[in-house]
Amino acid sequence: MSIEHVDGDRAQKKELRKEHPSGWLYLTQHDAIPILVDALLDLPPNREFNKTEFAEHAGVTRQTVGNYTDLLLEVELIKEVANTSPRRYRVADSSVVRELYELNSALNNVGNE
Repeated sequence: MSIEHVDGDRAQKKELRKEHPSGWLYLTQHDAIPILVDALLDLPPNREFNKTEFAEHAGVTRQTVGNYTDLLLEVELIKEVANTSPRRYRVADSSVVRELYELNSALNNVGNE
């Protein structure tokens, strides 16, 4: 098998992954998402925040938070707090968040066992 054929096959598989991403790839294909998720993992339980407060906590601009708020809501990482103005959010109580905490804990414990 030629190198060109192998490289072409890899490129085709990569494109297929992008066209039909897993949930993980869908979420992490956005540059700022890993930083935002890391910041969410660092928040105290039930802490409410607005976009400006979250941006300061994450070390990004408010515009960055604004660009990804709908995605964070869509994948159930955050939820809107009802009847707040300006709009406030908190980490969602969802299976996605619970699994994310589990994964984070497991990764933090690698090598400590």
